[in-house]
Amino acid sequence: MRKLILYFLFTATVFAQQKQVLTSIDTTKNKIGAEFKLTFKTSVDTSAKVVFPNLKNFGALEVIQSYPIDTIRKNDRYELIKKYGLTQFDSGRYTIPSVKILIDKKAYLSDSIKVEVADVPVDTLKQKMYDIKNIVAVEDTIGDWWKYLLALVLLACIGALAYWYYKKRQSVKIEEEVYKTPIEKATNLLNNLEKKELWQHGEVKEYYSELTDIVRNYIEEAIEIPAMESTTTELIEGLKGASLKKKMKLSKDTFDNLLSVLKQADLVKFAKSKPMDFEITEDRKKIERAIVTLDKAIPVIVETQDEMLLNEMQRQERLKRELEKQRKKRIVTAVVSVLLLVFTVTAFFVVTKGFDYVVDNVFGNSSKELLEGEWITSEYGSPIVRINTPKVLVRTDLKKILPKNGTALIKDMQSFAYGSFNDNFYIMVSTLQYKQEPSADGQAKETKIDLAKSLDGALQSLEAQGAQNMIVKQEDFETNEGGVKGIKGYGTFSKIDGESQSSAKFYYETLIFSQDGGLQQIIIVHEEGDKYANEISDKILSSVELQNAQQ
Repeated sequence: MRKLILYFLFTATVFAQQKQVLTSIDTTKNKIGAEFKLTFKTSVDTSAKVVFPNLKNFGALEVIQSYPIDTIRKNDRYELIKKYGLTQFDSGRYTIPSVKILIDKKAYLSDSIKVEVADVPVDTLKQKMYDIKNIVAVEDTIGDWWKYLLALVLLACIGALAYWYYKKRQSVKIEEEVYKTPIEKATNLLNNLEKKELWQHGEVKEYYSELTDIVRNYIEEAIEIPAMESTTTELIEGLKGASLKKKMKLSKDTFDNLLSVLKQADLVKFAKSKPMDFEITEDRKKIERAIVTLDKAIPVIVETQDEMLLNEMQRQERLKRELEKQRKKRIVTAVVSVLLLVFTVTAFFVVTKGFDYVVDNVFGNSSKELLEGEWITSEYGSPIVRINTPKVLVRTDLKKILPKNGTALIKDMQSFAYGSFNDNFYIMVSTLQYKQEPSADGQAKETKIDLAKSLDGALQSLEAQGAQNMIVKQEDFETNEGGVKGIKGYGTFSKIDGESQSSAKFYYETLIFSQDGGLQQIIIVHEEGDKYANEISDKILSSVELQNAQQ
């Protein structure tokens, strides 16, 4: 007896060690929208690393709350408890699938749990019931005018940006205009500076910056010393050295006048000095006289034929670089203009038509292309099903999805489909003819077909292909042409992606008719929420025509 007890204890201990993850739920039956609290519990070493899944859905149940991990220390081990709040807003029976929990990078599967979501009962004896009121139109007090106003404001902003870019580019082009000689460039820039009237409008710092840049550029281009990077003292010393080297006859007053203007500019730019109006005018005259004096002092060098040829080659090279720069600027301008135009048009349609409209028309939508393509009306199977579809249906083998024992009474079966069950849109038309058993008088007896059971069989075929958590609704159906009566089943189901283990929700509709001892069936499956697929489905079902056995 003791050995038997020890054996059971040992077995339980080994099982507990193998079972790394314990799965539990607070209740297996709840009302619509109520919370199921799913709990995972594991016991690990203090050094172990545990990763719980971060999912938005557990099968068909939505995660509304992911609770923090509770950690309880027990001797040299940790007990980790992770809870999830799940809910579902459609009644039915669902399965919470197994999920992977990583412990030290090794995957362990949790247990799957079946739960039930029940409708909220309504007691019509205690609560008064009223007819549904008529639809009341809501006055549109705002309308769509704000969308057009926003589009106009957006276009105005883009136009202003384009104008600013054009003016800036135009001003840069004027400033970068190629002059024949440095003195001509300096003279024109001084005249343009006076036309701006910067210091008259209080922009003294900007005025002195441009004024000194003009004289520094002239000295750098005409006398060939690094004037732009030099300080005021370095510039004057460099100018004196260049004048001796080039044998330029410059008076002391020229250097003193240039030095006084440069120092005045340094005080204005860095010490926030504010010279008087007459001082500003005098400084401008000093700079102009200094430039003219320097230009006259530069000795004229008569170029040899080789030097003239070299200069011409250099001029051609500069001209080539300038043309290449202008070509690149034109390309950039064209690209920017096209991008602005595309952005403007896109923004306009997003505001007026909506984001989905732009995405569907720019990037394409397979369901929209099916809806707007050329539809085909064809006849399929026996008894004949005439139907209008966006594509021609291709013959398939129906035996693959039917149970083996379900084909014993079938005389003939034909199936035609577009797409597959794993695609975003799937349609199948199938017809079956049953064997007719002879009656007592020796004549063939027509097989009676139960449409409700046939609907169950159709739904079972969907489940056999991977449909889970099916919600089924049923109603009578009658074709528009001929008035043939049948049964319609519709609802939703979930489908698990084998690679990502993510769950997607699909909508299905199936029509079943019994004609002339046979069965006619139409199944349409597409992603839930696809508005174009909904329109396709409605258009297909409204086009169904059958061969009436009474005709």
